[in-house]
Amino acid sequence: MKIALACDHGGFRLKETIKAYLEELGIEYIDYGTYSEESVDYPDFAYKAAKGIVNGEADRGIFICGTGIGISIAANKVKGIRAALCYNVFSAEMSKRHNNANVLCLGGRILGEELAKAIVKVWLETPFDGGRHERRINKISEIEKLEE
Repeated sequence: MKIALACDHGGFRLKETIKAYLEELGIEYIDYGTYSEESVDYPDFAYKAAKGIVNGEADRGIFICGTGIGISIAANKVKGIRAALCYNVFSAEMSKRHNNANVLCLGGRILGEELAKAIVKVWLETPFDGGRHERRINKISEIEKLEE
């Protein structure tokens, strides 16, 4: 598994924490930036990393901005991305079980490091339940086709 990482200045510190955590877990990643706390625009980094997932450079993504809201909105504009903003372990688990989210979004100014790592761990380990949820994911894909 390879993870695409993206953040803006508000998510930079938490991204660095998540990078170290992924290394501890032995999970490969691609860091699409940003690379400092200098002010940048989150859509630029969300787009690059989301395209990396869609193009097969990475399998999933973890995107971080100050609240996680903006970067999740930007990521979800890319066809094939199902980005879920999660602030707790339960929402992370359900984003995989029911929604098969391929991008986890976090708020760098909202979450503490330990909670963020717990959210990441659950999100990485939780499988997609399929079944009735697969039908719903397929309907999301159909909506994307309508918007082409």
